[in-house]
Amino acid sequence: MSVWRVILSILFPPLAVIDKGCGSVLIVLILTILGWIPGVIAALIILNNPNK
Repeated sequence: MSVWRVILSILFPPLAVIDKGCGSVLIVLILTILGWIPGVIAALIILNNPNK
């Protein structure tokens, strides 16, 4: 996880996970609409997942 991805996930979380698949983008987008902090947390968790 690079510094730029972390900064992007803080500023606009759905854009940070755009290469992780449609499902991840959709989940992060919905969480960002419901509240900015849950979207950021979800984006950081998805980016920090070592399996993908």
